Amino acid sequence: MQAAKSQLVRMLDELGRITDEPGRLTRTFLSPAMRRANARVATWMRAAGLSVREDSTGNLVGRLEANCRAGSPDPAGGSETSGVRRPRPTKTLLLGSHLDTVRDAGKFDGALGVLLPIVALGELRRRGVALPFAVEVLGFSEEEGVRFASAYLGSKGFSGRLSAADLKLRDEQGVSVREAIQRWSALTPARFGRLEKRVEGNALHLQANHRRSNLMGYLEVHIEQGPVLENKQLAVGVVSAIAGQTRGRLTFRGRAGHAGTTPMELRRDALAGAAEFVLFVETSARAVPPLVATVGTVAVEPGAPNVIPGEVTLSLDVRHPRDDARDAALKLLLYAAGRIARRRKLGTTWSVTQDNPAVTCSAPLSAALTRSVVAVQGRSVELVSGAGHDAVVMSALTPVAMLFVRCRDGLSHHPDEFASRADLAVALRVVGDFLQRLAREQSS
Repeated sequence: MQAAKSQLVRMLDELGRITDEPGRLTRTFLSPAMRRANARVATWMRAAGLSVREDSTGNLVGRLEANCRAGSPDPAGGSETSGVRRPRPTKTLLLGSHLDTVRDAGKFDGALGVLLPIVALGELRRRGVALPFAVEVLGFSEEEGVRFASAYLGSKGFSGRLSAADLKLRDEQGVSVREAIQRWSALTPARFGRLEKRVEGNALHLQANHRRSNLMGYLEVHIEQGPVLENKQLAVGVVSAIAGQTRGRLTFRGRAGHAGTTPMELRRDALAGAAEFVLFVETSARAVPPLVATVGTVAVEPGAPNVIPGEVTLSLDVRHPRDDARDAALKLLLYAAGRIARRRKLGTTWSVTQDNPAVTCSAPLSAALTRSVVAVQGRSVELVSGAGHDAVVMSALTPVAMLFVRCRDGLSHHPDEFASRADLAVALRVVGDFLQRLAREQSS
């Protein structure tokens, strides 16, 4: 395990240096850095004996067939492919997370959940352990919502759930999701259209499809992004549920004017109204924990120091473990926005860019994971995730479970996020035990 732990740390360090922005870690959906990251992680997958493919939405998939030790030949004759693969007769367990990052990120968020399963499978190979089910390690191309202000584009693509609305989203350069996918995969419009029509409900499916009946479940390993494990002096814990999340854009529209010649009483300052709303968001969320609400971006037009802001668009992110409480909070916040706008003679518009219900993790998978945690750590604890994860989208395809790893000071989405070598070793042992535990249960 010492060698496996050191290998994982080296991989995290190396992947953390692959970035779109020199001097800080930023890796966004279908960017040049994402292509380099996929290539590097693919080499690690192959070294562990996994066959590798990449789908048209940039997701990286490494597969180990059933009864095949990592590093030995694929008994089914599998090889690197792209596009749709024929269904396999054995069940498949999915493990993974995302390879994109926020701007100026740390090196653990997302990447840990991709790299740790690769190392864990390599450790099983070293010990000569074969699993009676297939395993796929997934490196999703997008989860953070940085480039298109809407999260989970990678896992949506993997599960065939990219909607027409998703495809129309545009980044700051005016490139749509559809155009970005076409450029990444060198798909002609005709080929793209044929793939798009394969799925009902105006959704897009550009890669291997798993039927729910063919899957055992999905496990995601992730740093906690909170202080609970640190307070309880535990290396890892099991997630019981993921909070629901609504994210959108709110625009205040006033009237631009000269900053020196327009009297204060005649102004319709969109930024002043937006600022009042931002403070209301903070005050309201503080009053009703565990609700959290955040304004993370503000775009001011025309954005000149001597011009009264005529239009302001801000992001709003609202989360709660209960969907009814989240919906009620959102209604209150939008009502307040309207009230502020009317008083200040402003207009407002609201558009939802992401809306995900709360997710309850699979009881059987979580129970098996808990037994593995107890076997390795001595005791376990249940946690609710306030952050969203790819498990949210994957829960519509298959049962999900999550393992949290302690992070120092609960810090995440920051260059200083950190998980210790000792805690990484515990997580590696837990995942290895979990895989073998599932193998024993399936064989019995």
